[in-house]
Amino acid sequence: MVPLLLVLLLVLLLFGAGFAVKILWWVAIAVLILWLIGFVARPKGGGVRWYRW
Repeated sequence: MVPLLLVLLLVLLLFGAGFAVKILWWVAIAVLILWLIGFVARPKGGGVRWYRW
């Protein structure tokens, strides 16, 4: 019974991790698109940064 519970727990952890990684990939893609838009649409003046850091 214990090995069956361990296998089920492992499957649940791997499924949860896979789902979280997929969500993180979508978040990373969205941030990359926003960064590219900000890079292209920055002001034409010299030395003006569109980001704060």
